[in-house]
Amino acid sequence: MTRRKLLMGNWKMYKTHTEAVDFARRLAERESELPHGPEYAVCPPFTALASLGAALPRRVQLGAQNVHFEPQGAFTGEVSAGMLAALGVRYVIVGHSERRHIFNESDAWVRRKVRAAVSAGLIPVVCVGEDLRQRELDHTLRVVERQTLAGLAELSPQEAASCVIAYEPVWAIGSGLTPTPADADRIIRSIRDVVAAEKGEAAAAAVRILYGGSVKPDNIASFTSRPDIDGALVGGASLDPDSFLQMAEAVAEGV
Repeated sequence: MTRRKLLMGNWKMYKTHTEAVDFARRLAERESELPHGPEYAVCPPFTALASLGAALPRRVQLGAQNVHFEPQGAFTGEVSAGMLAALGVRYVIVGHSERRHIFNESDAWVRRKVRAAVSAGLIPVVCVGEDLRQRELDHTLRVVERQTLAGLAELSPQEAASCVIAYEPVWAIGSGLTPTPADADRIIRSIRDVVAAEKGEAAAAAVRILYGGSVKPDNIASFTSRPDIDGALVGGASLDPDSFLQMAEAVAEGV
């Protein structure tokens, strides 16, 4: 099965809604430079979702950075999957390492968020990855297996197949350090094996698994050209339209 490459920008807590619209305007002016083949998405802060969604080029999907697992209720500061869907959001990041480590989100919460996203018609991007201590203890595969199983636990094989998984080694995010492309491909292949064992070979063949962690225009192709890596989840390098276009070209060359 041929899996379509995905380039996704995670803006984290950067850009006002005005700045987000300026990004979209500048990208739209050069939309013809976006290569055909890969899929593209941008995940801004919640405050920019509506304005960015209205301004993005047609070929760039809208994503969100987080979601609550309840459909509504007294959860101050939270946003439901239904609210995101009503804004035209297609993807939602779930279980990012910053949510797990800074905000203490558990595997159980990630599982419930994934279920809520799928039920609302969103595509969850389930983040998995080890921190530096876990890597030094050679626990990487154990960690990503646990997180993958927890994230997909409440999904049918067909639902799991439509999800996206992002392998983001915590020690690499924002550090300028990265695993070798061969090492990242090996770990992502092991994640795909976990999906196969739990949800079946068809789901494993269909699910897209991205790499994330200090991805930039000058190194993205070395990752996305690997056979089991289906694209990239990019942080700071996705904030600039020129950089985004450079990465889009690099991803397309490896399709």
